[in-house]
Order: sequence, then C-alpha cells, then structure tokens
Amino acid sequence: MHLRGHMVLDGKVLWMGPESASDKAMYYSRIFFWLGLELKLIYGVPASKWKSLKNRRLQNWVPPWLVEITRRICNWTGLFPSPINHVLINEYLSNQGIMPHQDGPAYFPIVAILSLGSPAVMNFTPHLKLTECVTHVPDQIDKHCTLSVALIPCSLLIFKDSAYSEYLHGIDDSDIQRIDEVVNIGDILSYKEQMMPLSSELEEGDQRTEKGSIHRSGTRVSLTCRLVPKVHKNLLKF
Repeated sequence: MHLRGHMVLDGKVLWMGPESASDKAMYYSRIFFWLGLELKLIYGVPASKWKSLKNRRLQNWVPPWLVEITRRICNWTGLFPSPINHVLINEYLSNQGIMPHQDGPAYFPIVAILSLGSPAVMNFTPHLKLTECVTHVPDQIDKHCTLSVALIPCSLLIFKDSAYSEYLHGIDDSDIQRIDEVVNIGDILSYKEQMMPLSSELEEGDQRTEKGSIHRSGTRVSLTCRLVPKVHKNLLKF
C-alpha cells in the first residue's frame, strides 16, 4: 500500500485475511481527511438529490468536490485499477444501521468507506456458504471468525479480497454499540476519551453507556466509494 497524499496521518492493516500474509483484506486510516466543508457540501444540495429508503436516506452521484477525495483515495491505496465512479452518500440516524450484506459482483471487489458524524461499529460475519464449508474442517473455523471495526469520524476503511467476497458487513440498528471487541480498540477509546466527554448530556443523562460501548448520539454520514467496471443504466438506480 502506498502511503501518499497529505491527508493521511496514519494507516494500518487491520486484518491479513485467512489465506496468507499477502492477502491484506482490510486497511484503516484513523484520520484520512479533516471534517468541515464536506458536511456543508453534502447538506447544501436540493432536496431532490436525496432518496429516502426504509432505514436511511442517500445521494447517488459524484459531485465535483467529491471527485478530488476519491482521486486521493485511489492515489493513497494504489488498489483501484481505474478512477472510482460510484459513490453513495448515506445518512443514518442514531438508531439506524444496515443489515448484513455483500456488495455483489457488479462492482470491482474493493470498497472504501469514509465516515462522518457519529461513530459506529461495522461487523463482518462469514458468509453462510463459508460457515457451512469450514464446519467440517475444525482447524479452519478460527480463520473465518466474526470481525468488528469501529468507524470513527474522518476515518477511511477499505476492505477487499476475503473480506469482500467471503464476509457480510453491516451495522446494528441501535444507538448503543459494543466496542470491546473491535480490532481498532485503541483508536475508538482515544476518540471516546477526547470527544464524548464534551457532551454533558451523554455523560450525565444516559446510564446505558458503559466503558465497553459507544452512544451514537447524532447522525452518521458515510461515503461508500466503489468502482463499477461496466456501468449499466439500471445498476445505479434506487
């Protein structure tokens, strides 16, 4: 992975994948860009740009300001064979998540997710077919276990290879989410210590929040960036 671009302060491999040391299936940057203008641009669009779904609302386009961000993602990772051409701008309320799913074969098998607003925990669970396969091979089960990642505001999560093809990813529909088993526990604890005490309402008024959990007290916005090798007219409609 090429660490290029002044926006990147740190970058790490979260998970190497079950096959070999060369199967780097997941990358994470704690701070990929600075929050500020992006949220103003996201919300400063006509209402017609938003599409409301059952458990979220989204924008499905790549505005000019976002092209520069996707270009930097491509330059930093060196993983996309051509420029990113598909971005979903998703908005989730504090108790909204997204059911475990796979992105499917229409996309190049790599996803980059930029997170804004409230933090959340994304869970990766083995695909049912994979689970059934390793049940008969006990020494393979530990290699395909559930994995959780804390998505901190301004962070970038990239997953590919095994994490893309063999796992479902999703976020629980809950404003209280456990963090004690996330692979980047140090990052979320540091964020929680620095940011969450600023909310007196959270610290004093919500007894459900424990040291091993976070309270999603606000709206979360994610930019899901993908590459569609062959763009079909109906593929990008919602």
